[in-house]
Amino acid sequence: MTELDLTVVAKDGELRFEVHAKPRAKRTSIIGVRAHDGALEVALAAPPVDGAANAELVKMLAGALGVPKRSVRIIRGDGARTKLVGVSGLDAEEFCARIRRAIE
Repeated sequence: MTELDLTVVAKDGELRFEVHAKPRAKRTSIIGVRAHDGALEVALAAPPVDGAANAELVKMLAGALGVPKRSVRIIRGDGARTKLVGVSGLDAEEFCARIRRAIE
């Protein structure tokens, strides 16, 4: 397996990481980790209108990580492409393993 260069910080009982969203993609998927800033890069089929892309991001991450949608939240960046996302209910090792599987 490849090394996951995603920057993850444990704070307040959750794991936090940066996400770079690309709305209006052909399909929703996790593209990979950006080398220059350690952010998870995701493609979202939904447009960035009325929170549709944010809702799709939460749904997609919850599905990829195997956690309920309520365990995934956007902490910062509701109206931006770069967001800080928090996930609860997973330890760092399991989180990284699940993200790695979603990328590969």
